[in-house]
Amino acid sequence: MLMTILALAWPTMLEQFMQTAVQYIDTAMVGSLGTRAMAAVGSTGTVNWLIGSTISAVGVGFLAYIAKAFGAGEETAAKRAVSQAVLITLILGIFFTAVTVSLSGMVPVWMQVDVNIREMASQYFLILYLPMLPRTASIIFGTVLRSAGDTKSPMKIGVLVNLINVVLNFLLIYPAREISLFSLRLQVWGAGLGVIGAAAASAIAFTAGGICITYVLWKHPVVSPRGQGFSPDMQILRPCLKVAFPNMLQRFGTSLGYVAFAAMINSLGETSTAAHTIANTVESAFYIPGYGMQTAAATLAGNAYGARDGRRMKDLASVFIPLEMILMICSGACLFFTAPGLMRLFSASDEVIRLGTSVLRMVAVSEPFYGFSIIIEGFMMGVGRTKTPFVYNITGMWLVRIVGTFICTQLLGLGLIFAWACMIAHNLLLFVLFFICYVRGVWNPLSTSVQTG
Repeated sequence: MLMTILALAWPTMLEQFMQTAVQYIDTAMVGSLGTRAMAAVGSTGTVNWLIGSTISAVGVGFLAYIAKAFGAGEETAAKRAVSQAVLITLILGIFFTAVTVSLSGMVPVWMQVDVNIREMASQYFLILYLPMLPRTASIIFGTVLRSAGDTKSPMKIGVLVNLINVVLNFLLIYPAREISLFSLRLQVWGAGLGVIGAAAASAIAFTAGGICITYVLWKHPVVSPRGQGFSPDMQILRPCLKVAFPNMLQRFGTSLGYVAFAAMINSLGETSTAAHTIANTVESAFYIPGYGMQTAAATLAGNAYGARDGRRMKDLASVFIPLEMILMICSGACLFFTAPGLMRLFSASDEVIRLGTSVLRMVAVSEPFYGFSIIIEGFMMGVGRTKTPFVYNITGMWLVRIVGTFICTQLLGLGLIFAWACMIAHNLLLFVLFFICYVRGVWNPLSTSVQTG
């Protein structure tokens, strides 16, 4: 079982590592342009979470359905679900393109971005969201492939997307210049577009990724939608959306909370915005073990549920939970000790480095607790129990993080450290709630003691 878990998890971890590495490179490249450029790029980043997580929630609905179908040996039903995933991808991609493009001028205003950088932030946002259809395809089709046990194809495409992004960043952000390569002096072409160049590089890379993953899905020997109808099939969509809807509300609600959280931090000034943006980027690398394992947990739990194998479900928990806790303890310790050096990679400002280091060391201590929550939530997504995580996450986000941050920053005049303290309190509350959920057996629909959840 351990080998099966690792075989599913490592490609997802590598894919997320590559994505995070590119985030690091993007942040470092934009950071070299100055604090204002960093603030312009980071100020609307939480809107990306809002949109991306909403789309991902739809993918969770298909993941639960397809993983369960494969576990029960119903491959035809799984393929029919993939064709419906294609239909939903088209609808969501077109819808979010229209919404993001039409609102690109207003988003920086709603996010309380400094008036001096609003135009730059608006242009960055507009370019980044023009390829919303291929971005939607990458998210949903990637989830479909993982639900069938294919985590390597999304990983390979993710590597390609990241390489394209890095190369284009190098060419589009900076002007023409001379670089040293060993003993050689080379003249390198550059467009000198700055923040706009970073947005264009990401947009082109997203488009390439969407095209590639659509091709891979279409040619896939197990889950290709070829030969299936693409008209709405409510027998498939109804159970998928039943799982997806609570998860969508959860992700939308928590992501909207991230937007409110970031808006309050933006109101603290450029230094806090830059420190928050960099710290978020740094922190994301250290959640890779957690979310890589969550994907494997969701897929294997869905398979076990489809096969009605209660013993296997319990065995999965007995392996996943200690493995996840060990990984997140190591990850948190690494973040704690490397925080100052990592902050220096992205900023030359002593104040930004000091502030970012403080909040990163605070959150590092809470990582093992958050890792437990991630795994239990993964099990519940895989078996289609998304209502309970919705209640837990919305409660923690809005009653602890947002209310707490509002009181600290807007009423008491406190700074970024107190805002992140509220975020950590949110994570610890999730640990308590999911631990109770685990002890009661609510996470497991095959438990003889729990029939609903």
